[in-house]
Amino acid sequence: MKKTTLRGSLPFILSVAALSFPLGGVFDTATIFLDTVAWYIGAVVVVFIVCVGAMFDMLGVAAAAARETPFHAMAAKRVYGAKRAITIVRNAEKVSSICSDVVGDIAGVLSGAGALAVAVQLNRTLEVTGWMEELTIIAITALVTSFTVGAKAIGKTLAIQSPTPIVLYASKVLESILGIWRRSPRRGDKRARA
Repeated sequence: MKKTTLRGSLPFILSVAALSFPLGGVFDTATIFLDTVAWYIGAVVVVFIVCVGAMFDMLGVAAAAARETPFHAMAAKRVYGAKRAITIVRNAEKVSSICSDVVGDIAGVLSGAGALAVAVQLNRTLEVTGWMEELTIIAITALVTSFTVGAKAIGKTLAIQSPTPIVLYASKVLESILGIWRRSPRRGDKRARA
């Protein structure tokens, strides 16, 4: 496993921090549409956001916990995605930072904003006012917070106990996505014009 210093990682750290600012703004702005949909649709969207955040958090921990050795054996047997898994494990700190810190944390912020929007829509639907309105908002945001923390705790436990299958599955998905992207015709491609 290669050792990196803080100074060597500084360009990556700065680029991740710079990338998370516009991403956070775009995704947070996207939650505005939850103010215009029914509360139950918003609730489904919030649950989806929490699950995505927990899955990426799990992948980040699994990448950090996994070892290269089993993937080398799989690559020797030509297991699909094994070579990509080696790349993920070799770049564990970057994968962990992007998955856990960027995607996971942005999902956490979005789920909180979404929970607030769902609570407001629910109050409008039930025509709740006064202290009950505040109680509904507090209860729903607390429920989403506990669901988020619980989902992430389950994901991290699974990632520490079984990092190899998680990384292998993620590498297979990534390999499939990259394969589709490589096969898709690009603008200016001579084969696409023919």
